[in-house]
Formats: sequence, structure tokens, C-alpha cells
Amino acid sequence: MEEKDWNAIAQQAVADDEAFDELYEHFFPKIYNLIYARVKNAATADDIVSDVFIKMVEHLAEFDSSKASFATWLSRIATRTLTDYYRWQSHRQNVEWDDVFSPSVDEKERPEGQLLVKEGKSELLMALGKLSEREQRIIELKFWGEMSNKEIAETLDVSAANVGVILFRAMGSLRKILGEE
Repeated sequence: MEEKDWNAIAQQAVADDEAFDELYEHFFPKIYNLIYARVKNAATADDIVSDVFIKMVEHLAEFDSSKASFATWLSRIATRTLTDYYRWQSHRQNVEWDDVFSPSVDEKERPEGQLLVKEGKSELLMALGKLSEREQRIIELKFWGEMSNKEIAETLDVSAANVGVILFRAMGSLRKILGEE
């Protein structure tokens, strides 16, 4: 499958509604998952993601592909918007793991299957909570933000090699915490 040139599509989206729709459709789930993984509340995530895309629209003409990829540029907007949100909040909200990682749970699952899945997800959530803030952030960007190590590096202003090392160590720590080694 051929990779799309999101930088070029972003530049077209300034004046082309179809290009804008394509950008939005592709990046919305990634940004939503990234924000949702941090705030753990659907209504709050909806508000923050709306702010991210409003800022994207307001500043799309300023996007410069020579400075960063569109994915990195948009991730930085999301990160800054999330930081702004936390500045105005005194505490994080707690929700069930299922709300974070599977907002559309299939109601047809048998109850015992749902219980096993929920227990496994709860264990993973607790294990993630034992990692450093940096490790959690990189895992979220990698798996929920679906970003490459290079994009994560650009977003966090570290080297791609450093991202790879931190990710490798974090995954090893998770395996140890979960008792898989």
C-alpha cells in the first residue's frame, strides 16, 4: 500500500475541502486516541480534540513541511492543547479501562468474556501506571497515537534512537510487571 504524502495534502487542504476532509478522516482517530488515553474521559477528550482541530484549521496555512511532518505538527498542537487543559484542571479523572481503550465495546460479548477482558485491561492499566511519565507518554504516542519513532522524537524533542531505547525498556518493564518474563 502506497503511503500518502500528508504534507502535500495538508498544503492542499488550505483551499481544498476534499483534501481537508481526507486529513481530518485520517488524523482524527489518532489524535482522539492519543488524547483519550491521557484524559480517560470521553466528554473531555471530545472537547480537547475539538480544540486541537480548531487550532489546526486556524493555523493550517502556517504549516511548513520543511520544519516538521504534518503528523508531527498536529501532534505538537495536540500536546500543547492537552498541556493547556491540565493547566486549568486540578486533578485527573478516573474511568474504567474499557472506557479508555475500547469505547465501543461489543454488547454481544458473553459476560464471562467481558469480565476476563476487563481484568486483563485493568492489570495493564495498573502496570502502565508504574512506568515513568516519559515511558507512558512514548507508549501512548506509539500505540494510541500510531506515530513512528521519528515522529515521537520530533514531538518530544529527543532523538529517534532515544525513543527506541525508552520504548524497548518500557515494554520490558511492562512484561516484568505483568509477570510474563
